[in-house]
Amino acid sequence: MTVFDFKSLDSQAKVIIGRYEEPRAAMLPLLWLVQERAGFIPPEGEAWVSQKLGVAISHVREVVSFYTMFRTKPAGKHHLQLCMSLPCLLKGSGGVLAQLTERLGIGAGETTLDGKVTLSTVECLCACESAPMAQVNERYVGPLDAKSLPEVFRHLLEEPHTPARFDEYSSFHVSTGGPVLSKRFKNAEGTWFDAYAADGGYEAARKALTSMTPAQVTEEISRSNLRGLGGAGFPTGKKWGFIPKASSKPVFLVVNADEGEPGTFKDRYLLERDPHALLEGMIIAAYAIGSHKAYVYIRGEYFRPAARFAKAVEEAYARGWLGKKIQGTGFDLEVVIHRGAGAYICGEETALLSSLEGGKGYPKLKPPFPAISGLFKCPTIVNNVETLSCVPPIIRQGAAWFAGLGTAKQGGSRLFSLSGHAARPGLYEAPVTVTLRDLIMNQAGGVRQGRKLKAVIPGGISAKVLTADEIDVAMDFDSLAERGTMAGSAGVIVMDETTCMVEALASAARFFADESCGQCSPCREGTGWILKVMNRIRRGEGRDGDLEALLSAASRMEGKTICVFADAAAWPVVSYITKFRSEFEHHVKTGTCDLKREPSHAHADH
Repeated sequence: MTVFDFKSLDSQAKVIIGRYEEPRAAMLPLLWLVQERAGFIPPEGEAWVSQKLGVAISHVREVVSFYTMFRTKPAGKHHLQLCMSLPCLLKGSGGVLAQLTERLGIGAGETTLDGKVTLSTVECLCACESAPMAQVNERYVGPLDAKSLPEVFRHLLEEPHTPARFDEYSSFHVSTGGPVLSKRFKNAEGTWFDAYAADGGYEAARKALTSMTPAQVTEEISRSNLRGLGGAGFPTGKKWGFIPKASSKPVFLVVNADEGEPGTFKDRYLLERDPHALLEGMIIAAYAIGSHKAYVYIRGEYFRPAARFAKAVEEAYARGWLGKKIQGTGFDLEVVIHRGAGAYICGEETALLSSLEGGKGYPKLKPPFPAISGLFKCPTIVNNVETLSCVPPIIRQGAAWFAGLGTAKQGGSRLFSLSGHAARPGLYEAPVTVTLRDLIMNQAGGVRQGRKLKAVIPGGISAKVLTADEIDVAMDFDSLAERGTMAGSAGVIVMDETTCMVEALASAARFFADESCGQCSPCREGTGWILKVMNRIRRGEGRDGDLEALLSAASRMEGKTICVFADAAAWPVVSYITKFRSEFEHHVKTGTCDLKREPSHAHADH
């Protein structure tokens, strides 16, 4: 048995712990350090972390078990994780999994006898534009189809080649001419400091720090009608205004870069291709709320985005835009990058704070709200990546300009993630006044292969589904809410006439059952029970009364838990069954789907 010398990591641990106000908050980075050293987290690694942080080994153990990316046993040299969430399922991930298991001779969760390959299935990797998608160790690989799979097998089994990254394919669209956020996306290798500054970068931060008061910055953001673009849509300036004016405690800015909603991949592009836009937005926001310490919580699966953002942070420190007395002003700002480890629930702001403090990602009851008592029980503002990236253009070009791009209650544009059966999936920037029909039929080229549109999810998998007759709606928060759904994360999942809605709902149910944190019994038990019933219906074993029971369970979950995760799990159940009732009834009564099936291969949709 290999014995790992974790004491050799003591000096690194000391540096990491020193970045945090409380040692326990270094839990996740120390566990990552252990896993990078040993390839997994053995008991002696847990003991070392326990000793370094002064917490019980049992607490370390429960944290390790909570996050899906931490391993307690070795994986193969190549760890292939295949995404099975709805956008990938629609593009044939089921057929891909069948090919992988046949060729590798192992099932999901197993490792080949020679130790070369571990095969796993995972929920959304947030690279839905290039579905079906997988991650091999720290690299995306996709789309996995008849063209790319042979190359993947060669790499995994014979190793003469390195598999192409997904962004080397040209099968998807990337907006490069949007009015606010995407004009620097053209360079897939990223826009770094010199190019960013040459394009007017950091002018807004200089303007804010030298000629505006914090209150004036907040007022400008309020007048712009910038809403929270992580999904909740709360007015950003109003949120900043909740910070107590005379608090004796430090104020923290926390950036939510834990993008995990199936169908959504917008923040990944900002982190990879325009990271300084986020940094400049952070400087301005921190100045407005009186914060001198910012934490950026990046989802664990985002290896490349995290590395690119870290490079931008280094550049900003080197050029005097981070650290002490930024650009000769009296304003200080330190930035700490904190990696998650695989937990969708950490996209909820209080769960994110629990995770950042070194615990399981459990949501917290509100009030108190984070602006009053958040990170380390101090006033805290949590903002999404896209939200903060909108801040510099607003300060540079004025609130009126940004507000004029949108509606009376929501200004600006959004990055819309289109996936599924769109003819041209990808990332599209458009004013929030754009209609769902325009996005799909005009900008994304309609439905693939000239097929008919059947259904659309407009705001990530949590949003209630719309039928083909309901897409003449603007994509702002309020218009979609009036139609009984939500803008959410702006993840638009397109489903054509070949889609089985029973399979689609079963996929959503699996996601929510897998990702429930388990803290609240209505959510923990409800999501698991819904998945059990949906799997039974999908297998052709449906029973009379199943649909009514599902709807009843959903109604008993909504509004009954600490956070809105249970609500998000209930909404697809209600909307899918209500709007496609006859299809569900047919499945229950006959045990089969009445749709015409396509051949099962790597390009298949079922």
